[in-house]
Amino acid sequence: MSTQQFTLDDLKRILIEGAGAEETVDLDGDILDADFEHLGYESLALLETGGRIEREYGITLDDDVLSESNTPRALIDAVNGQLGSGTQAAA
Repeated sequence: MSTQQFTLDDLKRILIEGAGAEETVDLDGDILDADFEHLGYESLALLETGGRIEREYGITLDDDVLSESNTPRALIDAVNGQLGSGTQAAA
């Protein structure tokens, strides 16, 4: 079983790589419980983010996870839940 953890820094890096960052949003601030929409990330950007997370971490995220994870904290918890369960993507 892997001890790999998905962190806020990992999420910020993937968000910026995939969709960039709004100039008016400070991703270095306290964003754990901010809505993704407030941070400037809409559903398409989150789908791209989910795909990047799946490829980089070798997991599969259900569509419900992405649609129901409205904050960075919720998405980080969901990803770490998948990492902890050992649910790997099919190769």
